[in-house]
Amino acid sequence: MRGERTQWYIGTPNGVVLCIDEKNKERIRGRIYHAYQEEATPISTFEEMVFKLEEFYDSINFPHPTTNDRSFQEQTPHPAPRKGREKIMSDNTLLERHGDLGSFIIRVQHRQNSSWQGRITWMEEDKTVRFRSIFEMIKLVESALDTIGPGEEAETEASWD
Repeated sequence: MRGERTQWYIGTPNGVVLCIDEKNKERIRGRIYHAYQEEATPISTFEEMVFKLEEFYDSINFPHPTTNDRSFQEQTPHPAPRKGREKIMSDNTLLERHGDLGSFIIRVQHRQNSSWQGRITWMEEDKTVRFRSIFEMIKLVESALDTIGPGEEAETEASWD
């Protein structure tokens, strides 16, 4: 790990720390941390991570989505966004959270075109990259994890270089 940590910051109300503890071909085991609760939100797949983060962003109403969910079935209404939600964990405390395989700071700046755009920081390497979609962000995490442990080479244009 590098000594400077110049890229280690939250910098936004919806910043989260993604901690990955285990990865095999089809599944991951990890946790998501954000400033509005002390306990971790466990995840076991990237798909589950996306749904949990989407719920979180909806709950704080940031960033506001530019498109609504689409369905041809009757839907249960989304819970109303929590107003005046207070941070209970400091940015420094969030940055102390780490996964066994990798730790990532995710800062979603926009939810446009039914996807996310923002920045992701790989904490162990102190590298930050912009991503243009959820898929690209997941590929960045996978490629980082593949450099740490055994796994297949990621087939993606997303790169930490």
